[in-house]
Amino acid sequence: MKRFITTLAILLVVMVAGMTALVVLVNPNDFRAYMVRQVEQHNGYKLAINGDLRWHVWPQLSILSGPVTLTAPGAAQPVVSAQNMRLDVNLFPLLSHQLSVKQVMLKGAVVRLTPDSDSQRPPDAPIGPAEPGNAPSVSDVTRGWKFDIAHLRIADSLLVWQQSNGEQLNVRDFNLALDQTQPRRAHLILSSRINRDQRELQINIDSDLDITDYPNRIGAVVNQFDYQLKGADLPQDGVKGHALMKAHWVTSTQQFSLEEINLSANDSQLTGTVSGSLGARPQIMARLHAASLNLDALLGLNQVSEGAASGAESRSGPAPVIAALPTHDNADSPLNAMDGTLSLVADKLNWRGIQMNNVQLDAASEDGLLTVNNFRGESMDGSFSLPGTVDVRSAKTKVRLQPDLEKFALSPLLKGFELPDTVRGELSLKGDLRGEGLTVDAFKKQWQGRADFNLQNAQFAGLNFQQLIQRAVESNSTKVRGESDDSKPNLQQIQGQVTLNNGLFNFGTLDARSDQLNYTGAGMVDVVKRTLDIRFGVTVTAGWSGESALVQRLQKTPVPLRIYGPWSAINYSLKVDQVLREELRDEARQRLKQWMGRNPDSDKKNDVKSLLKDL
Repeated sequence: MKRFITTLAILLVVMVAGMTALVVLVNPNDFRAYMVRQVEQHNGYKLAINGDLRWHVWPQLSILSGPVTLTAPGAAQPVVSAQNMRLDVNLFPLLSHQLSVKQVMLKGAVVRLTPDSDSQRPPDAPIGPAEPGNAPSVSDVTRGWKFDIAHLRIADSLLVWQQSNGEQLNVRDFNLALDQTQPRRAHLILSSRINRDQRELQINIDSDLDITDYPNRIGAVVNQFDYQLKGADLPQDGVKGHALMKAHWVTSTQQFSLEEINLSANDSQLTGTVSGSLGARPQIMARLHAASLNLDALLGLNQVSEGAASGAESRSGPAPVIAALPTHDNADSPLNAMDGTLSLVADKLNWRGIQMNNVQLDAASEDGLLTVNNFRGESMDGSFSLPGTVDVRSAKTKVRLQPDLEKFALSPLLKGFELPDTVRGELSLKGDLRGEGLTVDAFKKQWQGRADFNLQNAQFAGLNFQQLIQRAVESNSTKVRGESDDSKPNLQQIQGQVTLNNGLFNFGTLDARSDQLNYTGAGMVDVVKRTLDIRFGVTVTAGWSGESALVQRLQKTPVPLRIYGPWSAINYSLKVDQVLREELRDEARQRLKQWMGRNPDSDKKNDVKSLLKDL
């Protein structure tokens, strides 16, 4: 045991002595010119190392430097600048005059992806012949040394990216780990956060890169992609999830493909493929499948509570207030920047509390015009189809839709559009609508069109036409009484036409039938001012008892009914006395005629005839 310990001690002393001798005898500054030359020969970039290079022995044999910059040819600003750099080198290659850099470490660096940092070719630069193979030799000190990098680390840094529209995006806490697992293959780990407009995006990426055919082709397998977006005008808990995919890029044709996509966003899941080309005008083709797509959770919308007039929003806060709001002219719309097609199948789709199943969407965009060829699905026992177009070629978004609904539940539809769900039933509708904007508020204020509709099994919450008329008749006459049953629903079948003009729904005709009443009507509903004014002629055909003549008249005579006023305090006017007065007139006429029949020679006959004429 003592010999073993002694041997280990000797080996340790030899290693320490060897490293000390190496550090003392080898000057790291001898490598400066070689590294600069190698970088410039490989890609034309200029590497500038300021200050002396020095050894750092523990816990890893490293070379430390002062400020470092890497500048593209002709660029005004460096692509990378760092206050210091650390090169972790392998010990044994140094003994054979090989500089094997195991890892490059940059901390507190600034990476610029801007026009000022991009390479520039002087306009008058001549195009010379290819560089001959006998390149100028490096100094004798560095001749024969090999340069190899296995790992790259960038920690606690800043990435400045200037977009095509001139806006700069600062990517903070930029951390990058790039490891060469085998020749032309690498493992990449990236984490960062982006702050903009009081919102923050955090990302973590773990990916394997295949650059065996670089720069012609690049392949990647994204093993992990975690993200979280939170902040102003977003759901309180933000939007977060993860993604897995395979990516491919072909440089010559600028084509890309994302395959085997598996994406989650809150409680929504998407799978499929996205492919296309990134030329002067990108072309994107997406084929996606969603097991569940909850737009309420992604947009921060709570399902409207029962009987509420509008939907509540669950957002973390309003968007930032800007003193001078820019004029929105659709210039930055993605539809104006690219063309493509989208095919989406969603097993379950939730929008503003409306649950839809088996949703299919097929759309194509070209030159700013989005054509929705197919958008259909099911909801409860009904179905919907919503083809149309979205035009962003002008300053204002123009929309045209041809809705086709079959037995679609009306109550969740009204709540989804932030309208009182006072009417329930199964709606069938065919129409043609157009307007400006795609929001619910825009629909209620800036849309026009017309539609024919049929509402089956309709019920009015808090409004029973039959009871209103029966109680009004009972209070004005003791000859009849109503026998309506509150526990029995009075389901109605309503059909008619409606026109929409900037928030004003005008019902030209309404025709309704049920087992107990019939009625016709016409009027308007203003969803902007939240008022209504509709006139009905209601005939209660059942539920009467009493004098048969009056019952027969009530079963055939429409009673004028007007419903009007603001939604918060609706008024109604019921003119049942007209029907009763008509009944009294008929009864008076009948009795006068009977008197004249009994007294044909009476001197009062002419007076009775005059009275009949007045009645």
